[in-house]
Order: sequence, then C-alpha cells, then structure tokens
Amino acid sequence: MPQTITAAIVGTGFIGPAHLEALRRIPNILVTGLVEVNQEVADAKAAELGIPNAYTFDNMLKDESINVVHICTPNFLHFPQAKACMLAGKHVVCEKPLSVTVEEAEELVALAKETGLINAVHFNLRYYPMVRQMKVMREKGELGEVYSVMGSYLQDWLFFKTDYSWRLDPKQSGGSRAVADIGSHLLDMTEYVTGLKITAVMADFSTVYPKRLKPLKAVESFSGKALDPSDYQEYDVTSEDYATILLRFDNGRTGSITVSQINAGRKNRLNIEVSGSKSSFEFNAEKPNELWIGKRETANSILMKDPALVDEGARSLVSFPGGHQEGFPDTSKQLFKEVYAAVREGKQPESPTFPTFADGLRELIIGDAIVESNANEAWVKI
Repeated sequence: MPQTITAAIVGTGFIGPAHLEALRRIPNILVTGLVEVNQEVADAKAAELGIPNAYTFDNMLKDESINVVHICTPNFLHFPQAKACMLAGKHVVCEKPLSVTVEEAEELVALAKETGLINAVHFNLRYYPMVRQMKVMREKGELGEVYSVMGSYLQDWLFFKTDYSWRLDPKQSGGSRAVADIGSHLLDMTEYVTGLKITAVMADFSTVYPKRLKPLKAVESFSGKALDPSDYQEYDVTSEDYATILLRFDNGRTGSITVSQINAGRKNRLNIEVSGSKSSFEFNAEKPNELWIGKRETANSILMKDPALVDEGARSLVSFPGGHQEGFPDTSKQLFKEVYAAVREGKQPESPTFPTFADGLRELIIGDAIVESNANEAWVKI
C-alpha cells in the first residue's frame, strides 16, 4: 500500500478550503495541519474544517512530519512563505500569482531547482478535461496552424461600489488586479492549449470606480441589513476593473483577451476560442463539459465530456462517465493528483505535466509587460 503523504494548508479564505476538499478526494493524502495568522484563529479554523493540528506558520515549518505545504494566502505572502517552506525541505503548491514581483519569482525558481523539491502553481483551470482535450487535438494536428485566439474572463463580484476584497489593496495583492487574478489563468491556458508563446502585448485598462466604499465591519455582521453611509469608508482604487489586451504570438499571428470583474451576471465566465487552419475550438468554463468544434465545410459539433469519447491524452482527467458533470472542484483534484504522483516519486519531473514555479514566473513576466503597456500606451515585447 502506498505510503500516506501528509500536507498542511496555509490560509482559510475561499481557496484554502477548496484545496482541502480536493486533497481529501485523493487516496493516501492526509491534511494534518492548518496554518493561520495566530494560534487562536488557527485553532478555531482547524476545528471547523476537521484538521487535527493547528499552527502558526513558524511552528508548522518545524514539524518534520509535514511533506507538502499548500500556500493559499494573499499574494504578498506567497514569496516569503514559499521560500521558507523550501528552505525547510517541504514541497510547495502555491496559489497564483507566485509572487508580486518578477525578481521574487526568479529567486523561487532558482531555489526550487537547487533543492529539487516538488513545486507547483495552482493554474487549475487548465485541468478541465475539455481544455486538455483541446491541447491533445491541437498536438494531433486537428486544429491546424493557429490563426488567432480570442479569450475573455468575465466576473461580477466587484460590480458594486461597495464590494470589497483584500485584492483591492495593492499592498496585499500587488499592482495589478483583474489581469493578475483572472487574466493569469486565461493567459496560461492560451499558451498551454496553443503551444505558442506570447511575444508582445498591447493593453488598455479601465478603473470603473476610482473610489470605492469599504465596509467598516465584517460583512457577515450586517448580512441582509441596509447600511448607512457611516458604515463605509471611502478609499482610492489604483488597480484595474477591466482590461483589453492585444497579443502577438511566436508564429506571427495575433489574438486578444478581455478580463473584467464588473460584468453584471457573469459569475465566472472564462471563454477561449482558438481559430486554426483546419477547425476552431471553443471552451466556456460555465459549460465545462462541452467543447465546441467549428468547421467551414461540414457541420459544427459539440464534443461532450465522456471517457469513451475524449482522446487518451485527456482521459486521465475524467473521473466519471459521460453525462456525469465535472467542474471547478475537480480541476484542483486532477492537478493535485499529478503533483502528488511526483511527490511520491521524490523529485520534480524533468518535463512536468503540472504547472510549476517556472510557469508562475512566466505569467508574472507577461503580467509586468501588460502593466507597462497600459502605462505607456504602447506595444511591449515579452
């Protein structure tokens, strides 16, 4: 029987519990530790989530029984925590972005190479089975030469002026918001599916609310109640609500993506359409079990997620029969299955199937170029 691998999760916002749920669905992985800002909060959250041990970060590092650490904290903590974990000999799965600067990410990539520890970045959205199917079909030549890419990632969770998140604080999230948060997923998916590299970008940002209103007390404390103006504090917003980005690729072709966190009714709509010389592929994350295949000379078709129908290269990401829907929670499970297979082997693969710190660095380099392009109103080469 395989040896049980033990893990700890750092942070309990939205994504920490999502990591926990995914890990609990994989055999022989046991989440034994939870880390929060102080011991009192850690104790409460560990009890709530059914995790046996609660730690402060430094105490978790001292526990030699923990093999892997999942970093699910605000962006500015990713670099120091990932570095400390690797220096303590622990494998790391880090939320994106890998850090808030390219220089920090370069240091983490170098440290990962030096230590040989397993390192992964949670670009989980490339783990929808139909996204892997697009990649496999392109590799088999069914797409043909890539002509163009059109993508969008639209949400509405910051639609109101009174919506608030730590992501609106540049000290915690960094200089970019919509692009760094959801745009990084779409850009990663674009290069992953097409096999192309983005060589230049031209970006235009929009901040719909230059000033927002921050609640002065926990949202839960007034849920369902009308707020008075005195319940808010006005603050300046320096990051983008919306961005449109033109792309150039290393095959000489072009594309574009749009990201927004202020599109009413769009809850989590990642859409990518790749146009090729033989066909077009379209994937929409709000309909994740479908892949649209477009043709000129014959009828268009929709391929439904089914282990009997997808290519062998995508079959490992399908856990259930056709007609049994798989979605967002399954993407993390599938990513972690590949990461923990490497942990079990004891070394980072030479050509990992999962996104690594190097992929995290790549997205930061592209993200910096996008921010620079918007600031200078000019094309910026990657």
